[in-house]
Amino acid sequence: MSGRQGETDSGRLWPADSTHSEDLITAYCDGGSRGNPGPSGFGVFIQGSRGEVVGELSEYLGKHTNNYAEYSGLLAALDFAITQSHPRLKVVSDSELMVKQIKGQYKVNSPELRPLYEEAKRRIARLELFQIQHVLREKNQRADRLANLAMDRGMGKTSTENGRTPASQPPPAAEKPQVLRGFVKGGVIHLVEGELPDGVFVRITPERR
Repeated sequence: MSGRQGETDSGRLWPADSTHSEDLITAYCDGGSRGNPGPSGFGVFIQGSRGEVVGELSEYLGKHTNNYAEYSGLLAALDFAITQSHPRLKVVSDSELMVKQIKGQYKVNSPELRPLYEEAKRRIARLELFQIQHVLREKNQRADRLANLAMDRGMGKTSTENGRTPASQPPPAAEKPQVLRGFVKGGVIHLVEGELPDGVFVRITPERR
């Protein structure tokens, strides 16, 4: 198989040189949109060659499509690899469209995605090794969790660490009204005991005899 860009498969490094693969980091990427287009975000979970956690990326993107969010996750992974001096990168994504477009198997016709695709190719060219692989969504749950956290943040939702929104707490019980004894004279309230605090609203109820 040729080592030219766009002709690799998911089982080969790109370029086709697997030496020093112990330096390879793996970025699990995912992007989502609630509405498509709608509130969108991406998540990237990055591991080292020994399975150690190297980084977690999560960002809210505003109103976009899910494909835009998927590409944004890829760009974030590429930027991390370049800026953090990891020249060998493997990307794992559940977006079959994006994976096949990066491999050159699908054309990029979308005006929204074309600039993202071209920027991804420029960043890929700066790496020594690159690999991209498509997996089912069930095998990309850590990145999916981060993407959902990003969308929750952007939509003003409070999320727990596992990405789920906690059940709302019951409202606090209303305070029981305090009853004070007194009388009104000349339009002024006089209490039998104590003083009326400033800023307190009162309701005068005649005392039943």
